[in-house]
Amino acid sequence: MISRRKLLKKISALPLLGGVFGGSFLLPEKATASVIPARNLIKELGLRTFINAAGNYTTMTASLMPAEVMETINESSKYYVMLDDVQDAVGEKIASLCRSEAAMVTAGCWSALVLGTAGVLTGKDSKKAALLPFLQGSGMKSEIILQKSHANGYHHALTNTGATLVLIETREQLEESINDQTAMMWFLNREEPQGLIKHSEWLEVAKKHHIPTMNDIAADVPPVENLWKYNEMGYDLVAISGGKALCGPQSAGILMGKKDLIDAARLNAPPRGGNIGRGNKVNKEEILGMYVALETFINRDHSKTWATWEKKVSHIANAVGDIPGIVTETFVPEIANENPTLKISWEKDKFNLTGKLLGEKMRIGTPSIETISWESEDYIRIGVFMLQNGEEKIVAKKLRDTLLKAVI
Repeated sequence: MISRRKLLKKISALPLLGGVFGGSFLLPEKATASVIPARNLIKELGLRTFINAAGNYTTMTASLMPAEVMETINESSKYYVMLDDVQDAVGEKIASLCRSEAAMVTAGCWSALVLGTAGVLTGKDSKKAALLPFLQGSGMKSEIILQKSHANGYHHALTNTGATLVLIETREQLEESINDQTAMMWFLNREEPQGLIKHSEWLEVAKKHHIPTMNDIAADVPPVENLWKYNEMGYDLVAISGGKALCGPQSAGILMGKKDLIDAARLNAPPRGGNIGRGNKVNKEEILGMYVALETFINRDHSKTWATWEKKVSHIANAVGDIPGIVTETFVPEIANENPTLKISWEKDKFNLTGKLLGEKMRIGTPSIETISWESEDYIRIGVFMLQNGEEKIVAKKLRDTLLKAVI
């Protein structure tokens, strides 16, 4: 065992320690910077990087965070603060920006759905929060109504709470399904065109029966107005992803809406334990970074940004449009990921290609470029709103070269 004298001798030899007992073993900032060299773990681990000509998909690590967001994350990492204090302050700011009564940062949009649903079920009763997901015999309502066309995967988040889903198609079925166990009516925004019941009618029925409503708008900005459109429309809760077009941390999201429901959702969320939301943890850096990302997005010159996207699409389309047998079409998705998007198709007898094959050819080599492509389709789609400055030229060149090589 080392003696006290030897221990003190070793400590005295250490450079500029901030303290020993009760203090931190911290080097001055400049010294720390020189001791810890910058590392590029992407290169160190041999990870493939690519130009994102697809979109802000989770599997492609969503979006890149702007400098303002990263500066916020790095700076806030130097301090201790109480997690609830951060949520209080940031929630107030986000609510003001999005014109809602209250808001909170969640661990992604899925987390917003889980916590929002939990809040609807438990209210501000911590004993009820401790019971989830075991609703039987709890006295809590247990059913959530949604349209069948809206049940395409994300509705599973609602069942994390123990709730039972009731799928309907028509206004008549909706009215018949409402009973004393109906806790909430859930709407998946991007599926509105497919459902028979639209926003206005959905909200009309909910308000008539005094049932809370939630709208999942995960990837439904731009346009920027969607950030407050559905709050003002009358939804009690609105959930959105933070790492897509908002360019915040991929593992962050936002839940906004009525104050009593946000308070209830937070009762089911960290730092509180003994609830189903304990694992839905979001750290202070992500909370603050999400706020700055939202603020930065809202304050962007959206008309200028849209014009830039149109120029990028046009550049790529012009680069391949003169190739015989190639057809280009520019369109804007109806709801989710609304931005100028390029569809490229070809005459089957002139090219030895499928959508999947062209996607693979764009992916391999350097530069590696990700597009939207499927095996069963004879086209690919190119999204430009994730492209960095000048990358549209790289995409255009590789696409042209690849198509020319595939000519029969």
